[in-house]
Amino acid sequence: MRLDNFDLNLLVAFDVLMQEQSVTRAANRLNVTQSAMSASLKRLRESFQDDILSQHGKKLIPTPFALALQPEIAEKIFELRALIARQGRFDPGQSERHFRIAASDYVTTVLLAPLVTALLSEAPGIAFSFELPGPAQQIALANGELDLLLTPEAFVHPDHPCEMVFEENHVTVGWSGNPVVDAPLSRQAFEDAGHVAVSVGRQFTFAEQWFKSQGIERRIVVRAPSFIQAPYLVPETNLLCVMHERLARLMARHLPLRVMEMPFAIPPMREMMQFHATRKDDPGLSWLRERIADAATAR
Repeated sequence: MRLDNFDLNLLVAFDVLMQEQSVTRAANRLNVTQSAMSASLKRLRESFQDDILSQHGKKLIPTPFALALQPEIAEKIFELRALIARQGRFDPGQSERHFRIAASDYVTTVLLAPLVTALLSEAPGIAFSFELPGPAQQIALANGELDLLLTPEAFVHPDHPCEMVFEENHVTVGWSGNPVVDAPLSRQAFEDAGHVAVSVGRQFTFAEQWFKSQGIERRIVVRAPSFIQAPYLVPETNLLCVMHERLARLMARHLPLRVMEMPFAIPPMREMMQFHATRKDDPGLSWLRERIADAATAR
């Protein structure tokens, strides 16, 4: 096999196929059609003279050759991405770079959304893809596909650098017509009330993990799939909701909500910004990290 006749994009297809072990899921990851991904697998098999993935019932199983090759290809992809990203300079006014960022709807609402206007004013040619954090995004970070992951410190990837963006406190939110909100919230009233809680996929939130670690049980009446939906479920009820303070005060401007101090102390949540180790000196990413850090400090 001659390198000058080999499409290097096939290495990316190989890497994703090995992770997903599914043509359909790999196609979704790379935003291509299933037939295009099947064609890539066919070309990989021809190039390496190996099945790469063998059909076993309804599953695709990596061959021994592919398993041996996987870590070497993953390492080369890291190096190539780092080489491409490590340009001599970054000119925001001329750049057409597309940044891929994983952040919760809470962080996007209180930090990133207000920042986008300023970023596009300085760099009108750039683009963003925002997505919710999860296992797929952790894999994307590890593979160097994700530019930034914004997540609480407890959820950062152990193998890559990170820096703190801001600290966040938690508060309790109730409907302004709920009699409980007319006085300082006691622990007894907090525990007696029904609650709206947030479950992001199968992952516990920072607050949920802390309650669990302290043995504090709440009567969960409603579970919301996102931080933004939760406050909309509180008005006209006697339910309470534990929220990030920045988001709670923002939502209280638009909904009939009262923001109350917690009846017990919850340690501040450290929101972190993480990137792949090979991107530490990427000038474009350094520019974006600085702008995010500046915006977090100003709020």
